Amino acid sequence: MGIKALDITALTIVIIGAINWGLVGFFNFNLVGMLTGGGTSFIARIIYALVGIAGIYMLTLYSRLNEDTMTVSTR
Repeated sequence: MGIKALDITALTIVIIGAINWGLVGFFNFNLVGMLTGGGTSFIARIIYALVGIAGIYMLTLYSRLNEDTMTVSTR
């Protein structure tokens, strides 16, 4: 299984989104909102949409994993 540029980009976007949600959950601090002038700004909404699309794309990772990576050694 080769890693594609789209996979790396999507994973990076998902990680950024996860960090932002962690900040919101732990500290009530929305980094994306702060950097873009508010959580409901047009730019923030684009970023949130990209995070959502990247998350949906990353769901395809499950179907692309081969059986060797999914099996647990019994030795």
